[in-house]
Amino acid sequence: MKQRTLSHAVSIKGSSLHTGDAVTLTLKPAPAGHGVVFRRTDLAGSPEIQPRVDHVTDLVRATTIQSGHAKVHTVEHVLSALSGCGIDNVVVEMNASEPPIMDGSARPFVNLLIEGEPVDQDKEREYFVLDAPISVTRGNSSIIALPHDGLKISCTSADDRGIHTQHLSLSIDPETYVAQVAPARTFTIYEDIEELLKLGKIRGGSLDCAVVIKGDKIMSKEPLRFRDEFVRHKILDIVGDISLLGLPLKAHIVATRPGHAINAELTKALFERLQERRKGGARKKGGPRPKPAPDVESLDIRGILDMLPHRYPFVMIDRIVDLKEADELVAIKNVTFNEPYFNGHFPGNPVMPGVLQLEAMAQAAGILIVRRNNWTPKPAFFMSADKVKFRRPVRPGDQLRIHAKLTKIRGNKLAVAEVECTVDGQVVSTADLMISTIDDEAAAE
Repeated sequence: MKQRTLSHAVSIKGSSLHTGDAVTLTLKPAPAGHGVVFRRTDLAGSPEIQPRVDHVTDLVRATTIQSGHAKVHTVEHVLSALSGCGIDNVVVEMNASEPPIMDGSARPFVNLLIEGEPVDQDKEREYFVLDAPISVTRGNSSIIALPHDGLKISCTSADDRGIHTQHLSLSIDPETYVAQVAPARTFTIYEDIEELLKLGKIRGGSLDCAVVIKGDKIMSKEPLRFRDEFVRHKILDIVGDISLLGLPLKAHIVATRPGHAINAELTKALFERLQERRKGGARKKGGPRPKPAPDVESLDIRGILDMLPHRYPFVMIDRIVDLKEADELVAIKNVTFNEPYFNGHFPGNPVMPGVLQLEAMAQAAGILIVRRNNWTPKPAFFMSADKVKFRRPVRPGDQLRIHAKLTKIRGNKLAVAEVECTVDGQVVSTADLMISTIDDEAAAE
């Protein structure tokens, strides 16, 4: 089956559930292999966040993802619509931290996707086909994923009193999702509302965007859309949360009293199984781990994170834009006011520390050594710096362009690199760096 994107950009406006902020959400087409990316246009540099389980930071009544200081709350309904409708590649632009809640279901986002006219692309879709059972348990909640040719979800939803117990089993395909899952609205227990407000949640909540259960009564501005609407919304959330795996899943998921926290635990376990399979497959072939091909000309942040051991807040490269030369590259670092070091360096006069510019240079040089080692990631260590010069300050809003070139190499483990950083074509810093790599086994000793 081919990957899919949209023919043209489409937008929707509304208020968010938890922050209550007004927000415009725009879905834009993306090339094959791009995946889904959230982009915060209200923040300096328009930072992007990949909806992946290792980026999840908060699971209280919603799923929140974060990269650096950029967050997006309550991503599950948008992700559910994209996954349920089979959309693989899209940029989700937002001018606030949370998508609009609309009517509390995924139907408005499905309608938006239809308006954007989905189109097939020239690349085949890759699936994660589960080959062995995986189960997770949290209190009185549990989820089991079983091997299955397709995506099937069997779910039991229940409250503590057992008044509104519902069960449903569905095979999820776009037609079934649009008709049977997407219209189901979010719901809450009346007694939980006060506690959620104390937690700073549901500030934009109302009966326009949620169903409230009070005892054996249903509070809603319209009749229930399904007799079993609650369990259908639980399935909607599962579809959205498991899309954080990063690949469409083929499995039968059996869930009892699911929620975002246990959904994320299952997705994390699936992600770990996926990583193990990738590593195992590479070892069986006797080759390197499944990393970028030697002839790639660029790397996005996903590829960079595969190559370097660094993580927030110490990833100093956002993208490699030019890898055409064998021992040379050009990388970029988008410097935003959200960088944590600007709090103290300096209040009222933010300047990127020179030592962090050096770190960005060293990470760029480290990528070049990894490339020479057939893209096999190894810890790269900053050994020395010579001829270091800082010519002008780097401030929020600048894009640091890092040009690194290996000038001396010894056994693909020790190298000297000439590195130059520019902003808007003007040189801001330069240095000659010595970088060394060691094997994983040595690093562990």
